[in-house]
This record gives sequence, structure tokens and C-alpha cells, in this order.
Amino acid sequence: FAGPDMDLIDLFIGAEGTLGVVVNATLRVLPTQPVVVFAQVPMRTEQAGLALVGDLRRAATETWRSQDPCGIDIAAIESLDRRCLEVLREDGVDRAQAITVAPDTDLLLIIQVERPAGTTDDEIFQDMSSALEPGAPDSAIGRFARLLHEHGAAGDAEIALPGEGRRARQILAFREGAPTGVNRRVGEARRTVDPRIDKTAADMIVPFDRFAEMMSIYRDGFTRRGLDYAVWGHVSDGNVHPNVIPRTYDDVVAGREAILEFGREVVRLGGCPLAEHGVGRGALKQALLRQLYGDAGIEEMRAIKRAIDPDGKMAPGVILATRERVNG
Repeated sequence: FAGPDMDLIDLFIGAEGTLGVVVNATLRVLPTQPVVVFAQVPMRTEQAGLALVGDLRRAATETWRSQDPCGIDIAAIESLDRRCLEVLREDGVDRAQAITVAPDTDLLLIIQVERPAGTTDDEIFQDMSSALEPGAPDSAIGRFARLLHEHGAAGDAEIALPGEGRRARQILAFREGAPTGVNRRVGEARRTVDPRIDKTAADMIVPFDRFAEMMSIYRDGFTRRGLDYAVWGHVSDGNVHPNVIPRTYDDVVAGREAILEFGREVVRLGGCPLAEHGVGRGALKQALLRQLYGDAGIEEMRAIKRAIDPDGKMAPGVILATRERVNG
């Protein structure tokens, strides 16, 4: 019953504990890890930022295909929108982490570039500083620097070399300050305005060539409903987290309506409305699951559940709402 494109391992991995539990695991030691260069790159428009991300994605894909030692190897690209940056300033995270982002920044990118283990800070610095000189040697970091320059982003970018671990941690803490700040505002509104207020957010993914379109849909859906919102996440994967910053319980209700609308649009664009954190017991995510697969698809899942766990003992209520007995 796993189907032609899914084996039992895939089935259990995606089941969120509803079909079984892990009782034993075998681990192996990974080879030496690469060193990572962090680049914090402010972009004045989202369009310009996504154009840079697109070129970096293409360069990395070609590097992985060709195994070119001078190719750009991107591990991840994170993004923070303008509202995220406002939250970080309001909360003093920029000052705490000694990070200054120009007020006209529309999209901040945090890029991780990998280099082979043993690559030194001096080598990376030399490649970066000589990248635009005539006759500069070909290198991955040189190509990266030139690509930033082509997109008008080199002058405002900040680079943290592998040996600058403290600075890298500050950059990552700055990024994490966005969800922390939004979650704190949700909690304050729950305490001071209405106890029914809850986190109202999406976790959706679309193919990157449809990502700019989906970003417009997120903004339009929230703006039409008069909602305050912030968007951050894994831009290089086309997977971000649009979050409502609720002022009233009505904002939560409107935000849930927006998220269901987003789910339909994500499916239309060939993506998935449940990209990263699972379905769990949340009614909204379970509704998104039904939008994605339809009643027939949900019933197929229930049939698998009945076959493997007829008494419904494994993670009851997760993924499949417990409005009926699993074996009923």
C-alpha cells in the first residue's frame, strides 16, 4: 500500500509517529565538514534580492553537477523582509548583535557559502579582495564576489570568514530574532488583549520559479484583510514563513482565512502547503492537508492507519483528526 513511488521508509518518515515509533537507530560518523563563509546582503528591493538568489541557485546547481572546484557551493540562503527588520530594530536585536541594516532595505539575505575543509581565512580574504582585479585567479569565492557585484550588492554586503565564529553566531542570532520577536508579540496580545489569540502562520513551499508570484500572493492576501505580518525563511528553497502579527482575535480569524487561501494557491503553483513542520494536531494544518489531497486522499491515509494501527494507539489525533475511530 505504499505505492510505486514510496517505500515503507518514506511512509513511516512522513507519518509523524502515527504508524510507529523509532526504537533503535544506527549512526555513522560524517567526513570532515566544510568551512562556511557567511554573507549578510541587504537588497533594496525584493525583486533584486530574488534575482540574486536565482543566480546563486543556478550557480550552485551547476557546481554540484560538474564538481567544479572553482564553482560556487551554496549551503543555504535565508531571508528577512522589511517588517522583520522593523521588528528586530524595535526589539533592539540589531544593537545587541552589533548589526546595522540600512532602513531602505527591502529584503535581507543571509547566505552560507561552503568551501573545502582546511580552506583558510587568508585564502578566502585574498580571493574576495582580488575578485574584481584584472587577471584575478579563478576561485569559488572570487566568482561569488563578482556575482554580488553584478547585482549591485557587493558594497553593502558583510562577510564573516570561517574563523570569525562569533560574528557568524551574531548573524544567525539576528535572523532568529525575527521569529522570536513575532512570537513575543503574539504572546503579549494573548495576555493583554484576548486569550484566544494564537500564532497564525504558514509554512509553505513552491518551485523557485514561482516563488516571486507566491510572495505577491502572500502580501496581497494579508493586505486585503488589513493584517500586520512578517515573512522570513528559507528563500533558496522557495519555503518561507508568512506570519500574522495579531492585534485582535479578529486578526487571527482573518489570518486563518488567508492561510487557507494561500494553501490553494500553493497547490495551484505546484507546491506544498505543509513544507517543513508537519501537520500535527492543528485544525488549520489538517484543513490544508485535506485541501492538498482531497477526501479520497485522506481516506487512503486512514486505510493505511487502520491496517498498521487498528486500535489507534500511535499518536492519536496527529495528521488525521480523531472525529471518528481509526477502525470505525
